[in-house]
Amino acid sequence: MSLRSKLKIEKIGMLAAIAFYAVAGIVCFAVLPMANFPPHIGIIGILSLITAYGVFKKRVWTIWLVTMLFFVATTFSAVTLYYFFGKDLLLDITMMGYLILTWIFTAYVAARRKTLES
Repeated sequence: MSLRSKLKIEKIGMLAAIAFYAVAGIVCFAVLPMANFPPHIGIIGILSLITAYGVFKKRVWTIWLVTMLFFVATTFSAVTLYYFFGKDLLLDITMMGYLILTWIFTAYVAARRKTLES
């Protein structure tokens, strides 16, 4: 694989990570009024948008936010799945997708953390 194609793949992966964190933050803020403004959803939304900015600007501190979001999102998704599993299929699928994508993009950003340091 040439260096040029490797750089394009890396840019696409980071662009996907930026899009995931930005969309997750926007969705959290969209859901906030419908859920009667629980603070944990707002915190996840704020952290997701800051993480998207950090990945976009290639900031060194982004890896810490990605790690925090990994634990917060995993806990939030697991608790939501535990209490509402089987009651709402759309919520179950959404939480499983969010959980899996959080793990994937955490692993990807952690593997590419050298690009955040430059």
